[in-house]
Amino acid sequence: TRLIGADAVAFIQRQPANKPFYLYLTFNAPHTPYQAPPDCIDRFQSIAAPTRHTYAGLVACLDDEIGRVVDALDHRGLRQNTLILFHSDNGGTRNALFAGQMTDLSKTVLPCDNGPYRDGKGSLFEGGNRVAAFANWPGRIQPQAVDGIIHAVDLYPTLAALAGASTARCKPLDGLNVWDTIAKGSPSPRTEVVYNVEPFRGAVRQGDWKLIWRSLIPTSVDLYNLASDPYEEHNLAATYPEKVVAMQERINALGRESAKPLALIYITGVGLAHGKPLMASEGDAPATEVDPHAHSITEEGVSYPVPP
Repeated sequence: TRLIGADAVAFIQRQPANKPFYLYLTFNAPHTPYQAPPDCIDRFQSIAAPTRHTYAGLVACLDDEIGRVVDALDHRGLRQNTLILFHSDNGGTRNALFAGQMTDLSKTVLPCDNGPYRDGKGSLFEGGNRVAAFANWPGRIQPQAVDGIIHAVDLYPTLAALAGASTARCKPLDGLNVWDTIAKGSPSPRTEVVYNVEPFRGAVRQGDWKLIWRSLIPTSVDLYNLASDPYEEHNLAATYPEKVVAMQERINALGRESAKPLALIYITGVGLAHGKPLMASEGDAPATEVDPHAHSITEEGVSYPVPP
């Protein structure tokens, strides 16, 4: 994180004052592994749990580097003419495997808290997908809280429009220009959010309604109204079956439009989908040809080329 921050500062210092620039800055803190500089960890001696102690140090390190980037903009006289967008890519992990603990899970105290939202990274619940974000541009953005729906894919068309760049010749975009929502608090033009569409699960939000559909046995369907139940505590699937069917049809349509996900891994001719062996009819080789390392390879995310 400190190396990335230093490179960002050096980049800003090299920029001509009259030349616009775009800096995409992805720090690794506070991602796993939970390791932070000792001087950052030492600031939080009052936190007893080791993982939370270290996690606080990670966030402090991240905060320090963002401060250095902002200071670099100030020193170059660019601060007043720079839009800063900050957001996470997912919620914190509530699964010990995501935290890098592969043996005794009882010894892991997970440091992340997505409360009051349900679950965390890797799940389709709000705790895994709804994240904190802010935008800052002195004199151009009104100080306010904005609760309109914005998806990460909206950033490209929004920034392109601000820069005066046309997207007319691009491939069809999933994103929308949400600048008025960010800057003025206007209603968001986005009415649908696609969480995930995968061979074994999918989730989509339409307005206030959200459907989570898991196709692996045992299958399950969850329907929530996020306006009245933002913490996803009351499954309404049995109460609104027509809504469930309509949203399942939408997920299926999205699946037909999608490219095959890279997580469909093929090893020695036997298809493995997210660690689950396919049925014999779905692969070209007999089930007896499973690679003995298939489980660990799948869990570790090592992909092999698809056989011809």
